[in-house]
Amino acid sequence: MVNVENLNVQFLNQEDRSLVSAVKNVNLKIRKGKVLGIVGESGSGKSVTSFSIMRLLDESIAKITGKIAFNGVNLLDLSSNEMSEYRGNKISMIFQEPMTSLNPVFTCGNQVQEAILLHQKTTKEQAKARTIALFREVQLPRPEHIYDSYPHQLSGGQKQRVMIAMALSCNPDLLIADEPTTALDVTVQKMILELLLRIKEERQMAMIFISHDLAVIHDIADDVAVMYKGDILEQGTAAIIFSNPQHPYTKGLLACRPNPEKVAKKLPIVADFLNTDKATDPFKLEQYSHAEIRSRRTHLYSQKPILEVKNLNTWFPVKHGMFGKTKEYVKAVRDISFDVYPGETLGLVGESGCGKTTLGRSILRLVEPTSGQLLFENRDLRSLNKAALRSARRDIQIIFQDPYSALNPKVTVGQAILEPLEVHQLHGSYNARKRIVLELLERVDLKPEHFNRYPHEFSGGQRQRIVIARALALQPKFIICDESVSALDVSVQAQVLNLLKELQQDFGLSYIFISHDLAVVKHISDRMIVMNKGKIEEAGFPEEIYHNPKALYTRNLIAAIPGTRSNL
Repeated sequence: MVNVENLNVQFLNQEDRSLVSAVKNVNLKIRKGKVLGIVGESGSGKSVTSFSIMRLLDESIAKITGKIAFNGVNLLDLSSNEMSEYRGNKISMIFQEPMTSLNPVFTCGNQVQEAILLHQKTTKEQAKARTIALFREVQLPRPEHIYDSYPHQLSGGQKQRVMIAMALSCNPDLLIADEPTTALDVTVQKMILELLLRIKEERQMAMIFISHDLAVIHDIADDVAVMYKGDILEQGTAAIIFSNPQHPYTKGLLACRPNPEKVAKKLPIVADFLNTDKATDPFKLEQYSHAEIRSRRTHLYSQKPILEVKNLNTWFPVKHGMFGKTKEYVKAVRDISFDVYPGETLGLVGESGCGKTTLGRSILRLVEPTSGQLLFENRDLRSLNKAALRSARRDIQIIFQDPYSALNPKVTVGQAILEPLEVHQLHGSYNARKRIVLELLERVDLKPEHFNRYPHEFSGGQRQRIVIARALALQPKFIICDESVSALDVSVQAQVLNLLKELQQDFGLSYIFISHDLAVVKHISDRMIVMNKGKIEEAGFPEEIYHNPKALYTRNLIAAIPGTRSNL
């Protein structure tokens, strides 16, 4: 159906007017009724390739050469008006972030209906009926209600389903899905993948599925192309790529995602595979022995807890009526109790909305708990006044999910790390504080010259390292990691997970590690808590929960771990 030949994309550098190559001599074939998975890290050229097929790149700064034949027609030869007959009609796209792709001032139904009216000869009544039918097809609850809802009123998974409905509205022959499940819970991701496969089979359309996660590609693709720095490194059928990868980069992508069947001391990273001079064998995964695990647990649990959470409740009032009376409560955290021991990592896993982030923020009193006790080194954090709480927060830090929104874009990263030292008046002079910051940058594998750069000048993984350095600045004893690797490429995720483990060993840190991905939580945790609807579903050692889950909810989380097509 689609034949891409010698595709090159270059962007004009506005400063020196030079051309920067983003895609280099790419050749792809997309078969009717099949899924081509394009996989690679951020910046590899995956999205630029798909935008070229859709002709969405600004051609005043992007130079595109080669051939993109769609059913025999070279899309690069078409005028803008001719291309509009293909775009959204015969070729549709699901973008990575549905919240930024949907217009917040129009209802979801209005936006899908508009796409139908634009490309098909139909009345408004017929377009509305078609929109509701599409919402039903993508399994949205109460389609008529969703039709009149605004994007902010829907969950992430529901917004993604609206985007899928919009992409399907004109019965496309080719659907391009650009990282459509990256920020979603693994259970929601599984449902979206199932939905796309079912619709693809029913409509016999072709699909390009773009992801940085080879495990996700494994679950959906018939053919696979692996991209790195604008080049296709290898491609072939999914069966061949996954059973016998040839390129070191592909092998690295496969190896760096946590394997829930193994207890690895350290995750391999892609650089290990690309660096052929490395003395250690990246293919050999060093695992903890049963004796080492027993010894660690004996040491951890012979100590007094550093944190004791007792019967914690965090409720949010829902006000109704003319005078704003509280009629009911959203019970985000419900009667939760657990301990964390010095040097331990306690994993907290569950879907979005289960209460895990509210629990983490309640411990820090960023959200005020409704009732219960929070004992940190025998001090009740709930009884502290503002000054005492600020002092206590030196010992308890948090790493937020989105490092970009956690950093002030107008402040250099050096100043961002320096700020908590100034607030708590540590280390005397500016020069002494700056020396500490430079040491911290080096400790998280950044460079001294990064001190004077701004957040936008760094990659996602580097920004996460900056936030980790800031959390370490006050030499805390306890860090809450709130979905701190969820939005990262699997290769960068492996680097950050390794870094967190190294820092724990070096500084004796205790962690609460929050994630929706059970495979990641199992890899890094000493013990795990599974949360659902504000309550603890079950708790225990990672291997016990993974191999012998007691709750149906936990079994569903395990079944949703990507990488096994049979799960779909």
